[in-house]
Amino acid sequence: MLNKKAFQEMRAQMEQFDSLREQVILQSRIVLKSSKQAIYAAHRGDMKEADKLLAEAKSTIKKIDLLIKKDVHLANVGAYSDCLEEYTEASCYVHYLKTGQIPTPEDLGIDTDVYLPALSDVIGELVRKAVNSAIKGDYETALAIKDFAGELYEELMLFDWRNSPARKKFDAIKYGLEKLEDLALKIKFKK
Repeated sequence: MLNKKAFQEMRAQMEQFDSLREQVILQSRIVLKSSKQAIYAAHRGDMKEADKLLAEAKSTIKKIDLLIKKDVHLANVGAYSDCLEEYTEASCYVHYLKTGQIPTPEDLGIDTDVYLPALSDVIGELVRKAVNSAIKGDYETALAIKDFAGELYEELMLFDWRNSPARKKFDAIKYGLEKLEDLALKIKFKK
C-alpha cells in the first residue's frame, strides 16, 4: 500500500518550489532591468541615476537571496544567474567609469562563476565608451580603456577555460581588445 501522505507532502513541496521559483524569476527581471538601465545611465553620464539603479538592483538581489534560503535549488534558476551576471556587468562598468578600476567578486558579493563571464560584457560596454570618447576627441579615455582591456585580457589568459560557457565569453574579450587596438592605431595616425 502506498504512503499517500508522503505523496501529498511531495506535491506540496513541488507546489511551494514552483511558487518560489516564480517569485525568483519576477524579482530577477527587476534586477536585470535596473542593471541594464544603470548601464544606459552611465553611458549618458548620469552616474547618480546609475548608482540609484544599482542600489535598487542590489536590494532586490537581497530579496531573492532570502527566497533562495527557503529552497537552495532556486539558486539554479536561469533567470537568477542571468540577473547576477547583468548586475555584475553594470557594477563593474559604473565602477570603472568612476575609478578606472573594477570591483572584485568579493566587493560585489558575487561568485567567480558569475563574475568572470560578466567581464566580457563589461569589455563590450567599454568598447562602446572608447569609440564614443574618440568620436568626441577624448583620445585619453579611449586609450586608457584599451590599456585596461589589454591588462584584463592578459590576466584572463592565465585561466584554463576548457570548453566552459565562460570560454565563449572570454573570446569576446579578445575581439573587443582587437577593436580597441584598431581604434588606438587610428588615434595614433590622427595625432
